[in-house]
Amino acid sequence: MLQSEPRVLAIGEAHAQKGTPGIRSSTRRFAEQLLPLLSGKSKHIVIELLLANCKAKTVERAAQTQAPVTEQQAKGNQNEFLTLGKYAQRLGIEPQALTPDCAEYDSVAAAGEDGVARLLTLVAQKTQISVEALLAKPDTSSELILTYGGALHNDLSPRPGQESWSFGPQLARATHGRYIELDLIVPEFVKDTEAWRGLPWFHAFDREHLRSETLLYRPAPSSFALIFPKTETTPAQEL
Repeated sequence: MLQSEPRVLAIGEAHAQKGTPGIRSSTRRFAEQLLPLLSGKSKHIVIELLLANCKAKTVERAAQTQAPVTEQQAKGNQNEFLTLGKYAQRLGIEPQALTPDCAEYDSVAAAGEDGVARLLTLVAQKTQISVEALLAKPDTSSELILTYGGALHNDLSPRPGQESWSFGPQLARATHGRYIELDLIVPEFVKDTEAWRGLPWFHAFDREHLRSETLLYRPAPSSFALIFPKTETTPAQEL
């Protein structure tokens, strides 16, 4: 993936879900196994972690809007994003969160049934703005810039109707094609649902016969999906 010397490596994950306490998340695996490989190659990582200096009520309203999306996710996901930032700092990679202003949070809360879509658009917009600001710095002209967040936001070819949820096409243009989309997938999280079946690598993936290997799919020249090995279980865990 790095042989093409990308300016932006945009990493997306399938968030950890409830009921999988013994399965390490993509965030943790990336922080522990893959991020150290990027030490010395990158000095900045933009993380999909929303921080705002707003009234608690405003932030709470925005959180309630995204509840239909987050209620099935593991409760520790946000904390793992914070931990990812700490891992990055130790490696000399400066983490950067997303900082919407209060008016932007209010617009999410005021969107009603469209609040989730508005929030997904806001995440993509704030990430794009942050990365473009880093690209414009003279001292980062040859540096690899990392992003880390949900797998919807880094798509180079967003699904129809979801174009505003992704910063991929915009950053690909901003980097003159030097953009890589990489999705990190924990195999136990993959389900036979419409959302998963729509992914270009899904029908080539055989979870039932997956063992200790790591799989790397390349659906398009600048698009990759890395499937982590299946989690090994002990007899006690299987019981």
